[in-house]
Amino acid sequence: MAQFVDWDLAAATAGALGKSGPRVSYAEATEVVVDLRRLTEEAAGHVADHTGLRSQVTHPPVRVVDRRDWAAANIAGLREVITPLVSRLTGDKRPGPLTEAVGSRLTGVQAGTVLAYLSGRVLGQYEVFSADPGQLLLVAPNIVEVERKLQADPRDFRLWVCLHEVTHRTQFTSVPWMRAYFLGEVNAFVDASQGSEHLLERLRRGVATLSDAVKDPESRTSVLDIVQTPAQRAVLDRLTALMTLLEGHAEFVMDGVGPQVIPSVERIRAAFNRRREAGNPLEKAIRRLLGVDVKMRQYAEGRKFVHGVVERVGMDGFNKIFGSPLTLPRLDELGDPDAWVARVHGPAGATPTAG
Repeated sequence: MAQFVDWDLAAATAGALGKSGPRVSYAEATEVVVDLRRLTEEAAGHVADHTGLRSQVTHPPVRVVDRRDWAAANIAGLREVITPLVSRLTGDKRPGPLTEAVGSRLTGVQAGTVLAYLSGRVLGQYEVFSADPGQLLLVAPNIVEVERKLQADPRDFRLWVCLHEVTHRTQFTSVPWMRAYFLGEVNAFVDASQGSEHLLERLRRGVATLSDAVKDPESRTSVLDIVQTPAQRAVLDRLTALMTLLEGHAEFVMDGVGPQVIPSVERIRAAFNRRREAGNPLEKAIRRLLGVDVKMRQYAEGRKFVHGVVERVGMDGFNKIFGSPLTLPRLDELGDPDAWVARVHGPAGATPTAG
């Protein structure tokens, strides 16, 4: 089988290049892990009560990880998804041994470089690639580092992060078709390419672009260069709509639950928003190339959409959005909650109700 990425080398590179975490004693580290596990369970109750969503599957407990383990978990997940996709694209035809060895090792180093950078930024993640139904990861060193920089109350900040990440876990475990739908769209993106060799080359170029940006903030190439066909853009529109919904829903839940259970939530939200908007030139370049700037807009646009729908049809009415892939919002509906309500609930549904 042709190898697109030398995954072992990617893991080694991510581990070697990743930043060390904040200075904590063994006792402090142990306390953080215990605290995050406890607050995850607390957050799960708040999220369930606020959203009315209940997990339909048994999910594994939260994994509290360091930066190296976060990178390793994502490499394992990407490996599970990308390897069969590459196999399908190439028909298991192997390139020349030199081409495969050099290409896969180069991409491995580049992928590891990107993951090393991200491992120092991500606070938490619901990782869906590696297994069904997915796994909740909380990156303890990053959470401690940010709460210190923001001078936030540790308990309040940790619960605030847990509310966001547990909402993502709830989305995937209370909607049994969600993971399969997401992975199906990833497959559809590959199927919509024109020519397997060209797509693989564009994927390599996309990884190289991200890696270069870590080292050269003046890089102006975009990873969207790998999106070239109209069919791929249609898939990307559906994925963008889905991710905007999921991120906006998590933000909506944080803002709905936070004031009730987190005394300093207003201060945390203001400080964290300033942190999102700030950044040195390298960080800004990475954010643009990784689509993080787009994601920041997704937070705001998605939260506004969810709020608009709940305001019109209440939480139960909003939850119809998770009925099937057909009830998910279309990209053009994200800025027009009335359009989604009219399509899913009918014209009579577009009247304000108590939420």
